[in-house]
Amino acid sequence: MQRKIFRCYIILFCFLSIIHTKAFCQVDTFKLQITSDTTRKIEIIQAKDLRQITLSDGQVIETLAGNAVVKQGKTILSGDSIVLNKLLGIAEVFGHVHINDADTINTYSDYLKYLGNEQVAYLKKSVKLTDNKVILTTNDLIYDLRTGIATYQNGGTVKNQNTILTSETAIYYSDTKDVFFKNNVHLKDPKYEMTSDSLRYNTALKNAYFISQTHIISDQSTIDTKSGAYNLETGEAIFNEKTIFKDKSRYMSGNKVAFEEKTNTIQIEGNGKLVDSVNQVMVLGDKIFIDKKNGSFLATRKPIMIFYKNQDSTFITADTLYSNKRIMTTTEITANRKKTGITDSLTLNAPPGKTDSIRYFRAYQNVKIFNDSLQSVCGNLIFSTEDSVFKLYQKPICWNGNTQLSGDTILLFTKNQQPQRLFVYNNALVINKTEQGFYNQMLGKTINGSFVDGHIDYIRAKGVPAESIFYPQDEDSAYTGMNRSSCDVIDIYFKNKNINKIKFVNQVKGTLYPMNQIPAGLQLLKGFNWQESVRPKNKFAIFE
Repeated sequence: MQRKIFRCYIILFCFLSIIHTKAFCQVDTFKLQITSDTTRKIEIIQAKDLRQITLSDGQVIETLAGNAVVKQGKTILSGDSIVLNKLLGIAEVFGHVHINDADTINTYSDYLKYLGNEQVAYLKKSVKLTDNKVILTTNDLIYDLRTGIATYQNGGTVKNQNTILTSETAIYYSDTKDVFFKNNVHLKDPKYEMTSDSLRYNTALKNAYFISQTHIISDQSTIDTKSGAYNLETGEAIFNEKTIFKDKSRYMSGNKVAFEEKTNTIQIEGNGKLVDSVNQVMVLGDKIFIDKKNGSFLATRKPIMIFYKNQDSTFITADTLYSNKRIMTTTEITANRKKTGITDSLTLNAPPGKTDSIRYFRAYQNVKIFNDSLQSVCGNLIFSTEDSVFKLYQKPICWNGNTQLSGDTILLFTKNQQPQRLFVYNNALVINKTEQGFYNQMLGKTINGSFVDGHIDYIRAKGVPAESIFYPQDEDSAYTGMNRSSCDVIDIYFKNKNINKIKFVNQVKGTLYPMNQIPAGLQLLKGFNWQESVRPKNKFAIFE
């Protein structure tokens, strides 16, 4: 009932103002009684017309019209007209509403209801709040001038220079410059767009804090995360929960991801994953560093690299995995391929004489490789897409079926994840274990071999001299003895994964010992070491 009476007097006040206009007047300061025990000074700064009306219940209202301005403390309220209620401590402002809060925050609207005791402003229609840097706009705003907290619940926008944020609800803290957005949050920046259910944004630092599922889009990538912070000015970001990062050729994810736009680098910690679709390689590791600018990565803490192609995969693990690109002219690449005879892996897109990139991979310390066709261990490894060659260093060992190959250096040429050719340099040793537990052996300075359908088909050993131990079998597959020989060249031919035939070339010397007359100490060649215990038996064993 009071509100209805209050409204009636507003209409009466407007009517009387039309028929009786006063000259502009300066009014002395007076005290507005807010409650029975609280007195607040309200200074009427100016108005073209001032009236005092007593209601039937004894309440007194003050009406100001024409450029009306009042002041409470450091807060100035102005508008086309103002109605004050002393008893209730309420001020209503109509038309061109402006609140100046201590010369720091300015708020505008078409209508304002101000509770002087609580110092809370209720603004409606075309509301705008600004600190001269940030602009908040909405149609319905609650602004607590004591705490500096502004809230909207029916949709609004916050603009911070070139960054625009919209949401259904938001709370703005003028002291800390934080804005909490909720429900259908959308952040638009010249470089990024973000959508989320909840988001905290600091207008001073230009930091966006993710507190729910957030989707970030740029011209080159997308990010999905649940928790973290991103500085729109510096381009630095850190994501604390599982985050997925995608661009045109890469997929990255991890429990914690840090991104620096200036250097274009990404650091992943905890269940890190990198997928390079161009080179068909996947990297897993507890810590991964990625340099997007030059296309390199470094993976540590039990990393694993997986080459996948044509439903076949090669798994590689080491203490550290690294990859980068090397720029070469297509003329250099073509010449090198003609020299090596390998044309697999890389498609040349640049015209002759122009440059293209060659990707190479390195594995350091405790390297293990698993493929259904071939397994290996070594100290260090290099692989290049230029020729699809695995270069194994520091006591490398390879296994294919029941055959083991070792030496100082091993080069393994592949095609479509399958071994094609193999070269072993210095102290080259081949050991072939028979089903009955005998060891056929071949030792040379160098060994080269070829594969068919992923299995060893042929091996040649050269040395000064090359040596061999071979257990021949008769037509009934019974062993007839042990042949220990030496010569310049030894050729071994395989059939069904076992040695089928041996050929000796130049300076041949040898002895065939019957099975029951093999001298002690002659069954093994120099350097013999059957190391089945360190062989990766499956893709899971490389983690052991």
